[in-house]
Amino acid sequence: MGESLFVAVLPEPLRAALDDELARFPESRLAQAVDRLSKRYRQGDSATSPILSSEVDVAAYAGYRMPATYAAVSSVLGEVAAAAPGFSPKTHVDIGGGTGAAVWAAAEVWPSLEKCTVLEQVAAALALGRKLAANSGEPAVRTAVWQRGLVDSASAAPEADLVTLSYVLGELPERGRADVVQWLAAKAGTVVLIEPGTPAGFERIRAAREVLRETGRSVVAPCPHDNACPIKPGEDWCHFSARLPRSGVHRRIKSGTLGFEDEKFSYVAATSAPVDRPSARIIRHPRKHKGFVQLDLCTVDGLAPGTVVSKRHGVRYRAARDAEWGDAWSVE
Repeated sequence: MGESLFVAVLPEPLRAALDDELARFPESRLAQAVDRLSKRYRQGDSATSPILSSEVDVAAYAGYRMPATYAAVSSVLGEVAAAAPGFSPKTHVDIGGGTGAAVWAAAEVWPSLEKCTVLEQVAAALALGRKLAANSGEPAVRTAVWQRGLVDSASAAPEADLVTLSYVLGELPERGRADVVQWLAAKAGTVVLIEPGTPAGFERIRAAREVLRETGRSVVAPCPHDNACPIKPGEDWCHFSARLPRSGVHRRIKSGTLGFEDEKFSYVAATSAPVDRPSARIIRHPRKHKGFVQLDLCTVDGLAPGTVVSKRHGVRYRAARDAEWGDAWSVE
């Protein structure tokens, strides 16, 4: 596959604070904890569950997952902002937010944010998130509320302009997920759900999208329409990618050799705000040949795999040569 378009760089105050926190522990201990957590993450287990039983576990989790989560959330929220240009949230609640990557990302996308709240079950994760946030230059992050609690659809629904849930649906019992999605949307202006970019992660997003459609909201991204998803279950899956640079310590504790990594994710965002969606989205890496480009598109009218844009299309051809996986596209 080709290059990822979106490159997410951690805000410098967060990068520095995270490096300082990781420096408190021997890298060998961090690497052991990361290996343990990464195995659970790949298996679909929660990296933010009570297995985070020590300070080194929480620091390792932050070093392992916070940059990747920040990259995915930044990419997704950027697409939401592009497709709902009038949406300027003042309040944000991040459910199951761990050490707060999503509030950092949201504040970068929307300077309009005034109040952020992170709900998380692990007290040590909340404590580290609060410590990291104290270094932020964004008032909404620096003054965020860190609240301990569970993802519980029987409790009061989160009330905010923006509600996010990242890498949490897969941790919940399948029978209760639809109720949780309804709960998230009950008093939210815009709901954003992100899962790993695997077939299983996409199926969870697909099911959540159906619940959000039933609430009467517009799907603001990635879909260019509010119709049923045209991808047949089991045949394919819709996912995207964001690239994040690795710091030296990040690379060492993950035993990585490259100076970057690509975070794959599936997502859906639904809103009650006015939307100005593109007429299509590129859902695979463009295949660039001599004189023409083939685009796999999801359009208002359904899937359009292998759409050819050739030199005779002039400006559109030049745009296709520059296009990347995940980009919005205008159908003629």
